[in-house]
Amino acid sequence: MPRQRLYFLDWLRITALLLLIVFHVGMLYVIWPFHVKSAHALDVGHAFVPWMKLTEPWRMSLLFTVSGAAAALMLSTQSPLAIIRQRAKQLLLPLLLGVVLIVPPQSYFEVQEKYGYAGTFIEFLKLYFSGYGSFCQGKNCLILPTWNHLWFLPYLWIYVATLCLLLLAMPERMKRFAQLNESIPTGFWLLLIPVLWVFFIRVGLHAQYPQTYAILGDWYAHALYGGFFLFGWFIAQQRDVWHQLSRWRWLCLCLSSSAWAVLALLRPAPFVQHATLAIFIPCAIIAAFGFAYTLLNVDHPWRKVLSEAVFPVYIVHQTVLITLTHFLKPLNGSFGFEFFAIIYGTFAISFALYLGLRRVRPLRPWMGMRLH
Repeated sequence: MPRQRLYFLDWLRITALLLLIVFHVGMLYVIWPFHVKSAHALDVGHAFVPWMKLTEPWRMSLLFTVSGAAAALMLSTQSPLAIIRQRAKQLLLPLLLGVVLIVPPQSYFEVQEKYGYAGTFIEFLKLYFSGYGSFCQGKNCLILPTWNHLWFLPYLWIYVATLCLLLLAMPERMKRFAQLNESIPTGFWLLLIPVLWVFFIRVGLHAQYPQTYAILGDWYAHALYGGFFLFGWFIAQQRDVWHQLSRWRWLCLCLSSSAWAVLALLRPAPFVQHATLAIFIPCAIIAAFGFAYTLLNVDHPWRKVLSEAVFPVYIVHQTVLITLTHFLKPLNGSFGFEFFAIIYGTFAISFALYLGLRRVRPLRPWMGMRLH
């Protein structure tokens, strides 16, 4: 495994965060459920759907794949126990801070707009931390307290810890598994195996276990995200893998673009939809890796800063976004003004918070940053 830093993995994480923020802004307008909605949602919601589908199926799977590759690189120089301790601090401390301080404003504005709650924020916090369960629309009730967009942190922690425990419990078997590609003469498995995996879990698990972000019983999500985390860990240990991915990038771009067109323009039957997503998700991820390795495997003065900013910006961005949306509504601005104000405001405020918080040494671990 190469010892030099793989800069393109950093740029992939940075790009994935940009896509995530844009996607969450889109959730204010699209017809899908979200914590709050823009007043313009009824006018533009249907037009947003095809563009949301451009990244929605594979965006989080890409992040888990990158995380798996990063885990493989860390495990090449550190012990599994050291990785478990390190990632516990980096993932679970921000999760705790998020549930206690970052996420409550999101839920407060949500209950105001969805359920007509008229109490103060302090009064709401008493309900939030007491596990109040009567904010309901039909059978759907808001779960309090909650982690909302921070669900990625506990899921990633589970996958990292499980991988490390497997490496400790059965090191020889995991080593043989990691070297499996030595018996495979072609790189076509890089595409075929994840395509088949997504197809089988879509057919077998998706309908029965729709994603809940609640860890327990979320079997389809674990099979999807845990599978791509393991895929990232696996491919990062293969010889010449990044060159192989780069060779597949144009084919995968064409296949994923075609799959997106099917999902965006048609209403395929369930079986066809499963097959289309089985092509779309892995192909989009492999294309992202291939193009990133080809074009972005270079350093830049901004890379280090932006790479460190990814975690804290991810932690705060949705609270910033929802707060901006709530206070912009009374202005009754046009769709264009509101849309760009929320996008640029979310980026600017979130990055400004990172720049301020990174200077407060005791807060760095709580925002996913290492102590210097």
